[in-house]
Amino acid sequence: MNQPVEALVGDEFDGAFQGNRLLATLGPAERNLLRPHMTLVEMAAGDTVLSAGSPVTRSLFPFDSLVVSMMVELSGGRSVEVASVGKEGAVGGIVSCGNSPAFTHAVVQIGGPAVTIPIHALELAKQASKHLEHLFCRYADYLLAQVMQSAACNSFHPIDARAARWLLHVQDRVGDDRITLTQEALAAILGVQRTTVNAVARVLQEQGLISYRRGNIQVADREGLMKAACECYAAVEGHFAAVLGEDGRGGPMSDCA
Repeated sequence: MNQPVEALVGDEFDGAFQGNRLLATLGPAERNLLRPHMTLVEMAAGDTVLSAGSPVTRSLFPFDSLVVSMMVELSGGRSVEVASVGKEGAVGGIVSCGNSPAFTHAVVQIGGPAVTIPIHALELAKQASKHLEHLFCRYADYLLAQVMQSAACNSFHPIDARAARWLLHVQDRVGDDRITLTQEALAAILGVQRTTVNAVARVLQEQGLISYRRGNIQVADREGLMKAACECYAAVEGHFAAVLGEDGRGGPMSDCA
């Protein structure tokens, strides 16, 4: 993780809260609980957020374009993404009680800013605020649903549909039609060889859904890409709306499923 750029002050503080969908739900009281402990960081593609087996000491809240992949690494250098996190969520220690080792390797796929909060400070804030406690509980439910949907998707759906689904998720988080991503990174995310990614990109490009050139993917037809994607995209987005809602609150905050 990059070294902190600066402590959040003034407009930067407000911008970070407005840019992350979890933090945007917080009122003045919750913001004041977290603000003294927040630090702004700038992350670049390839930066490590969490290392499997290492203690989780901070939670990271992306905003703007930052997208983080949670990867499971297997023997022989193989890996596959089981969840991704952008400005809708957070990475690290969301529901844990104190420090605990990370299970996955979390790596930045698309660079951008984030704020970090030490785990101990976040735990104290959750104890002081029922909204914070239930908010992170709901988000953990969504994150688990994404992992379970990914397991089913990786087992049963064709690679071109999986690629279309991932591009839609990332476009939502980046907020732009242009996605900067190497073929090597996309191959690792999907758990396939680079030659397979080449073939998939060529098919999607021939269908007029994307254009691809030197690490830049341009979404040319989002509606067509949604038709090409598997059912998992709608399932995951629908679950986020059900448990968190457009404002991050979802249903009654007294419930945590």
